[in-house]
Amino acid sequence: MNAINVTPSRLEVVFLVLVIVGLSCVATSCKSRSSVEVTDNSNQTAAEYVSQADQLYAQREDLMRLRQAIVFLRQAITIDPGNYDAAWRLAKFNYYLATHTDNSGERDKAFRDGIEAGKTAVELQGEKPDGHFWLGAIYGAAAQASSIAGLANVDDISNEMETVLRRDEGYQDGSAYMVLGLVYLDEPRIIGGDPQKAVELMEKGLRFGKANAFLHLHLAEAYLKVGRTADARRQLNAIISMTPDQNYLPEYKEAVGEARKLLEKT
Repeated sequence: MNAINVTPSRLEVVFLVLVIVGLSCVATSCKSRSSVEVTDNSNQTAAEYVSQADQLYAQREDLMRLRQAIVFLRQAITIDPGNYDAAWRLAKFNYYLATHTDNSGERDKAFRDGIEAGKTAVELQGEKPDGHFWLGAIYGAAAQASSIAGLANVDDISNEMETVLRRDEGYQDGSAYMVLGLVYLDEPRIIGGDPQKAVELMEKGLRFGKANAFLHLHLAEAYLKVGRTADARRQLNAIISMTPDQNYLPEYKEAVGEARKLLEKT
């Protein structure tokens, strides 16, 4: 089993965090210097690093917090190379970083690191859905990034999401159905794209995802492609009127913004 590449020393991790903070201050003229605190965590367990990473991920709209979370997950894996919870989170956190950073080099690295972490999670505990889902999700995001070729294909994405459905059909509020639907929605018909199939898959996901704003958003897009404008508008209005899950506020804000744009066009 291949372990994820990590920094070999706990002290080096502390140094890396200090470097990250320093670079952040250069970029922002240190306006938010007091918002980032760095401590020596050299005596922590892997589980404690994972817990701290989760706390930082809750503040992921600030990408500096997210980058720190990734450092802590790597440190957890340094201590415990077989830590499944750290591995699948590393795929998840890199997915968010890759899809939100403006730095192309950082994005490409996050895609590659996330895929590596997802594969490791699947190798560690393939019977669980987490590793399969986040590996499939980052495969999908990487496939859409025009600057990166060969990291994933449609079969890679589909295989992982179908595995998720077998393990836990309602995982992440029906998001596996959403990702599979996007495969059919985004591909040209000549190579297997089928908007109607996308609609059918995402409608299945709604059984588990009434609070999944992005599922509603992509279902609305699928409805528009098959000419069901009224149904699309209902999905978009449902996003705007729903009570968001507090754990997914950043994603909800993004979905609301996209929903409003689509409503203006329909």
